[in-house]
Amino acid sequence: MTTPLGEVLDGRRSAEVHKAARTLLKEPLLLAQGPHADEFRLVRQHASELRDWFDRNTGWSLRVDAEAARLARTPGTLADPTHPAREASRGRAAFTRRRYVLLCLALAALERGEAQIALGRLAEQVVLDAADPHLAAAGVEFTMERRDERLDLAAVVRLLLRYGVLRRVAGEEEAYVSGSGDVLYDVQRRVLAGLLAARRGPSTIITEDFEDRLAELTAESALDSDELRFRAIRQRLTRRLLDDPVLYYEELTDEELAYLTRQRAFLTARITELTGLVPEVRAEGIAMVDPHDDLTDVRMPEQGTHGHVTLLLAEHLAAMGGEASSGDLERRVQEMAAEHGAFWSKSAKQPGAEAELVGQALERLTALGLVASTPKGIVPLPALARYAVGETVVTEPGQASSRTPRAPCTPRAPKRKAPQS
Repeated sequence: MTTPLGEVLDGRRSAEVHKAARTLLKEPLLLAQGPHADEFRLVRQHASELRDWFDRNTGWSLRVDAEAARLARTPGTLADPTHPAREASRGRAAFTRRRYVLLCLALAALERGEAQIALGRLAEQVVLDAADPHLAAAGVEFTMERRDERLDLAAVVRLLLRYGVLRRVAGEEEAYVSGSGDVLYDVQRRVLAGLLAARRGPSTIITEDFEDRLAELTAESALDSDELRFRAIRQRLTRRLLDDPVLYYEELTDEELAYLTRQRAFLTARITELTGLVPEVRAEGIAMVDPHDDLTDVRMPEQGTHGHVTLLLAEHLAAMGGEASSGDLERRVQEMAAEHGAFWSKSAKQPGAEAELVGQALERLTALGLVASTPKGIVPLPALARYAVGETVVTEPGQASSRTPRAPCTPRAPKRKAPQS
């Protein structure tokens, strides 16, 4: 039986919108030239539908022109520090506070600058701006005389290269870091202008307290009717379902929980329709699971020694069901090294390596919403139960299978590497 042409075209169009939406969630800043050029063309082709969906369901604006597509994505919650910007280099070290300050200073200098700039000249502008007494009072100072400062600025520039704000014309950052050369860049002003994702300009905010400034940057407009309040709640919940690996009911206000209870099927169906994420609803909350396992910046489990240690510690914490101290977990890693060390890297078996292994494992488990740190220790969260080892299962009369992990699928982690501010 032949499928009608109309159905074929509708299916193809739906697949294109689906792919474009997923790409925007992974890379909220897409360039016409570069590794995502094909996806950019899809976003531009379906910009009207995508813009309408994101505006109505999340409150995120979508701007598309001939050079770039920018989804002004703000996080579902402002209190999650587990997904920082990371170096574009192989080590992918997380950005420190100093690098974030450098990033802001560099963006301000580029905004005032010309169409081309040398890295040395950018460094001079950053040093001048860093002389601000407010920064000095906060203990932030830059001279660019030390190698570690130049390394930090090079990491910031590589992030801007990845975003497409800068394009390298000549030179390499390593030469600047070592003091043996300079680098020249073209500044992509249209990309730069669309980088900030905020509801109002930072210069319009008077308060100096960081938390208050952050709240004002992302504050909703006046909600003077039930319809606007319900829309704001819907948008907040959708943002969290898209961003967070797990949305726990206990983290919601009474008003948010009541709305989610009534509208859960509608909210999750809308997300599934656009992205293909599948809702996993439990007594404690909701996880939007990604069957394709690519809409994430943190995976569990992961390959290699650190991935194996993380999975084993997840199983251990799930079985304990209570709090554990870092010392307890380090001793557990020492025990695991004796059992599984043959499969681990040599450095992971060195004395003292357990502290680093535990630290990296907890960082990943926290980012996935599987554990939380408290003053008393590490507390397993309900979603960690999927990594507990199940009971013996009878498969055929007289036979039993070995103990196996319960859950085959992975909680989706939020995608927050892309520029949000």
